[in-house]
Amino acid sequence: MKLRISLYIVAAVLMAAHFYRAGSFWIVALCVAAPLLFLHRKRWSLFVLQLAAYCASVTWLLAALELVQFRQQIGRSWTTAAIILVSVAALTLLSGLLLNSRCMREQYRS
Repeated sequence: MKLRISLYIVAAVLMAAHFYRAGSFWIVALCVAAPLLFLHRKRWSLFVLQLAAYCASVTWLLAALELVQFRQQIGRSWTTAAIILVSVAALTLLSGLLLNSRCMREQYRS
């Protein structure tokens, strides 16, 4: 269970860094505060955390698509950036999927 929560925290910090670079400081605050929902042991909080992870994965994929298109337009290499962003999207998706495990559902009952 600690590994699942730790992985989610890493994903949330990476998402916060993404929005910090974009200048969206209120979203940074939400990303940093989201893991605090682990302290509230209700099923709905686990659902909210999963939903946030899935939305963050989509955000990473959209950022990858945008970056690839931009780099192709200016004639620069894009493969490394795409690999990194898709890997981060996969890590974020995995962190959300792992929250749906039996041990997490037992800890976060209705």
